[in-house]
Amino acid sequence: MTDTPRWRSTSVRALAAGLVTLIVVGVPTDVIDTPWFGREIPVRWWEYPVLAATAILTALWFGIRVDSPTDRPTGPMAAVTLAVFAVGCPVCNKIVLLTIGTSGALGFWAPLQPIIAVGSLALLTTALILRRRRSLCGPACAAPAPDATTTQPPNTAQKRASAATTTEVDASTGSTDTVTATG
Repeated sequence: MTDTPRWRSTSVRALAAGLVTLIVVGVPTDVIDTPWFGREIPVRWWEYPVLAATAILTALWFGIRVDSPTDRPTGPMAAVTLAVFAVGCPVCNKIVLLTIGTSGALGFWAPLQPIIAVGSLALLTTALILRRRRSLCGPACAAPAPDATTTQPPNTAQKRASAATTTEVDASTGSTDTVTATG
């Protein structure tokens, strides 16, 4: 019975994240038609599934519980940002227009947007898989802190470098000179 509230709070958090993602990506890009935003280029057929997949994958990522205070949603945030650029109107993006102009936005940016969408979904899927793995193994996945008592033996190149370099001390001045043997 104690798992029910945690399950419920995780589900609410996941649904809220998915809904927020749907609104934050869909409304300003006008994939979700509202009176507040408009598009010069009509919504293309593939933008609807990309928006839906982005919202669903984001909801799933937030639905996986990981007990780690250092786990930040940087992967999903980057993927959602890419999704905004992918489903946005190519000539409505001020950054693109200022950089490459209207003809560049239609000739270069518009054909690039489906590739950006695939990259966005791949990044989000990878973040989801990694979060799921972390949730399954718990704290065992955390990298151990480096221990000062355990050091790795030097590799062959390090051994050669230390053997070829010697330090000489001048007895009269106490200064040290490093001499490197060349072969």
